[in-house]
Amino acid sequence: MTILVTGTSGHLGHLIVERLLARGVPADQIVAGARTPAKVADLGVRAVELDYTKTDTIATALDGVDIVMLVSGSEVGQRAVQHANVIDAAKAAGVSRIVYTSAPDARESALILAPEHKATEEAIEASGIPATILRNGWYTENYAGTLEQAKSGEIISSTAGGRVSSASRVDYADAAAVVLSTDGHEGAVYELSGDTAWDFDEFAAVASGILGTPVTHRSVSPEEHVAALLAAGLDEGTAGFVVALDGNIRDGLLGHTPGDLGRLIGRPTTPLAEGLAA
Repeated sequence: MTILVTGTSGHLGHLIVERLLARGVPADQIVAGARTPAKVADLGVRAVELDYTKTDTIATALDGVDIVMLVSGSEVGQRAVQHANVIDAAKAAGVSRIVYTSAPDARESALILAPEHKATEEAIEASGIPATILRNGWYTENYAGTLEQAKSGEIISSTAGGRVSSASRVDYADAAAVVLSTDGHEGAVYELSGDTAWDFDEFAAVASGILGTPVTHRSVSPEEHVAALLAAGLDEGTAGFVVALDGNIRDGLLGHTPGDLGRLIGRPTTPLAEGLAA
């Protein structure tokens, strides 16, 4: 049974290969797909070129593959088409299963990132290929920049007390490795998140402990937040995107704790303090 993991030059894809190996999946049964295969030579598995925008590389990478671990791309606005390229090629190659890293409640959520994931889930369903959907919540590592900002003694957000149930990338990678290497997951949709949701006052307290200096959280309006981000040098598009995500948090879209992640990996998810400190 050969597993192709896409996007392995990215953090999550790289970790998924590592966790598969840690679970005892033989290296000769894993293929690491990356735009630049040389960048993933350290994994110790066969590395192949796979560019979501180049269908010829996808078709070649799928040769002899049984299961595709489709790690969602990083180019927001282009991902639905890129993922469809992989799904179409997987169907043509006769792949037996797809596992996909989606977003929380992707079919129904108002989350700004949900539409491309919804489109991908629908494309997988339309392909007829048996699938497992991993609806990954927020990564604690997304807040490395916020921890850096905390060194000033203050963080700001426009989340208005909204909560985030983040987990570390290794938690999500472990879940993917479990699903890829064990039976009974066909047709399943897992809503994955950290065991505990936190707000930004709690984040500030955790940052204080990590940095050894007081950190406070200042809650601002979306308009004030955009202005602060522009003043810090972000372009309008990026600032608007960040504030929209804070709005999603404010609306409770990233704070759910259904427990699927901990159950899949058989252990508690990584606490915020531990994930940030790492």
